[in-house]
Amino acid sequence: MNLYTINTGLFKLDGGAMHGVVPKSLWNKLNPADENNLCSWAMRCMLVETQGRLILIDTGIGNKQDARFFGHYYLHGEDNLIASIHKAGFSPDEITDVFLTHLHFDHVGGAVVKNGDQLLPTFKNARYWSNAQHWDWATAPNEREKASFLKENILPIQESGQLQFFEGADGAEFLPGFNVRYVHGHTESMMLPLLNYKGSRILYCADLLPSMHHLPLPWVMAYDTRPLETLKEKKALLTEAVANDWLLYFEHDPVNELCSLQQSERGIRALDTHTLSGL
Repeated sequence: MNLYTINTGLFKLDGGAMHGVVPKSLWNKLNPADENNLCSWAMRCMLVETQGRLILIDTGIGNKQDARFFGHYYLHGEDNLIASIHKAGFSPDEITDVFLTHLHFDHVGGAVVKNGDQLLPTFKNARYWSNAQHWDWATAPNEREKASFLKENILPIQESGQLQFFEGADGAEFLPGFNVRYVHGHTESMMLPLLNYKGSRILYCADLLPSMHHLPLPWVMAYDTRPLETLKEKKALLTEAVANDWLLYFEHDPVNELCSLQQSERGIRALDTHTLSGL
């Protein structure tokens, strides 16, 4: 198995929303807000080369929305999805699978492109993976999450015939060395890849732990639909992770890509930071 970091750019979100009940006096020291109380966040995806397959995990925000939409999120940085795939040594047509942890716009937006008046899958040769529970949740969204589930990001995948549902239970194997863990606090049935890589296990954290600074249990995003469920899920997975020496891969941390863990007097905290290329 080979793993590649796919950086798709940075965007801004409200610092209070990203840190929930944590006071600004604490989180602002770690990810300082601008004059509008917005913090920069990564959209860091991953490419998995294994078993003759090339699997892209998440796709970032994409570029097909209008200026008004992007005006809320202040995209910045030099990276984008397609350029990062090329930088890793591949072309978009070589992607065999797109594994979507969940269907919020900053994770699925790059999965579909606008071609004239048509909305088409970005990766024409790929199967797109979600699960039935989350798909139903996203395509008939509640009012709280409706703004995060954009039909133009989602429905063209199904209309193309490229949509597949992963049907395995929690911990089931997607491919050898690629297992799937489910969490339900952020949104219904979010899927977290757990990868065997160079003698380590790497948990792709998606929005369970958007950054390394969200390791303390109370640091739960206000975006989460079931924050107390997130807290329980974090506690259980972090306990498992520190006991088994997992590495955590952060999708939204603007600085830290990976970290190892340690048990401290204050709870489970980061031990060392890493990059995929440095492992």
